[in-house]
Amino acid sequence: MKNFRITTYSILLATAMAGTSCTKDFVKLNTNPNTSDIAPPETLLAPAIYSMVNNNQTRALRLTNELMQDHVTMINSDEIHRYVIRPSESDNMWSSWYTERTNFLDMYNGAKGINNKSYMAIGEILDVWTVSLLTDVFGDVPYSEANKGRDTVFQPKFDAQKDIYTDLFARLEDANTLLAANQTLPTDNAPLDPMYAGDITKWRKFGNSLYLRLLMRVSGKAEMNAPAKIKQIVETPGTYPIFTSNTESAILRFTTTAPYTSAFNTYRDYDFNGDNGLTTFFINNLIEWNDPRIAKWASTVNGAYEGAESGYAPGAVPERKSYYLAALKDEPLLGNIMNYSELQFILAEAAVKGYISGDPATYYNNGVEAGITLWGFALPTGYLTKDGIKWNPNLTQEDKMEMIMVQKYYSLFFTDFQQWIEYRRTGHPVLPKGPGLKNNGEMPARFKYPVAVQSLNKSNYQKAVAAMGGDDINIKMWWNKN
Repeated sequence: MKNFRITTYSILLATAMAGTSCTKDFVKLNTNPNTSDIAPPETLLAPAIYSMVNNNQTRALRLTNELMQDHVTMINSDEIHRYVIRPSESDNMWSSWYTERTNFLDMYNGAKGINNKSYMAIGEILDVWTVSLLTDVFGDVPYSEANKGRDTVFQPKFDAQKDIYTDLFARLEDANTLLAANQTLPTDNAPLDPMYAGDITKWRKFGNSLYLRLLMRVSGKAEMNAPAKIKQIVETPGTYPIFTSNTESAILRFTTTAPYTSAFNTYRDYDFNGDNGLTTFFINNLIEWNDPRIAKWASTVNGAYEGAESGYAPGAVPERKSYYLAALKDEPLLGNIMNYSELQFILAEAAVKGYISGDPATYYNNGVEAGITLWGFALPTGYLTKDGIKWNPNLTQEDKMEMIMVQKYYSLFFTDFQQWIEYRRTGHPVLPKGPGLKNNGEMPARFKYPVAVQSLNKSNYQKAVAAMGGDDINIKMWWNKN
């Protein structure tokens, strides 16, 4: 974490300064009164959100898409698809997310200093998004004392996930209130906002849609009273506006020229799709539904789409068949953070479980259609009445959840860790289990803490591990424990 590290050089320098008299008023004398030590909030937005999304793209390709059977590696020694996760896999996410969190906090604090309510809210929304990833991937993490290196807090305590979520909800409430003030941003700031071009109404809708995602995540914990809050948000759109169309989705749409290029823009084709193939689970659903998105996602082999088995036994590498099209390397929609289709599936689940009124079929059908039209296709005639897609109100709740979640799975294509997080929460969609699975055939429930954290913040790390029940990939999240 950017602000948690302290180098040997800085320790020696601090010691030397403490022991000399010539450093009196050093900070005061060496501070330029005509500058600020916090960057203007508008200048932090684009670089930080771009870095977050790019990093999340590469982790989706490396980790999520392997675990969730979007694709399977053709390298026998790479065992993520067999549920083997090396501790070193944690390093990238931890360092990247905490680094960008510093920027989002600086955005908020800088905006607060000039009383810019809109940038304060944007900073809060993006920080909540970042922290939700941290806690949903690792569990208890540094939060209340984190990112305070400037205040010489180098060994922050780990906060309980329940406490983190409680505060995240409070901050989303605050962001919604701040944006309700409708404090417009200067027109010349629009180019500095790569997602909404300064449209604070859309930022507000994103914040409240993210609120629903996270409320649904903890809806199994009675003490959070999440169903009641979900109901309030849905029934009071004037107070809590949410996405109403694909155009309002939170997507950093890439271009093929700097500064907003995809993380995969400079990848060789082989680095992107040469050592993996799409799986039978991923491909077969699309074939069965005659889903038009397959034409943008998958190659053909001898004129047909075909997948490979995930979780294959060591040494039994299958033949690679369909694979990601190289055009996806520069696909603007791979910058997805949260889209309208996902929101509709959240509402469909809420309706199935009785959290909100309304027909689940309406939300479900809206989600299916939006998932297709987002990718530039018209909904094929009769698509919603196809076997395997048509909503059946007579199904059990679990079967309805399977219908919703298998569609949601495709709406979350290349969206950081959301497919995996939602699978851990719901057990859906039901994934086939290959013969080579390890970890007793159980999907990993989290990532281990980075090794550096274990050594640099040992005491707090040990307390967190004791509180969670261990630092193991099978330790469930607080929101996922019975």
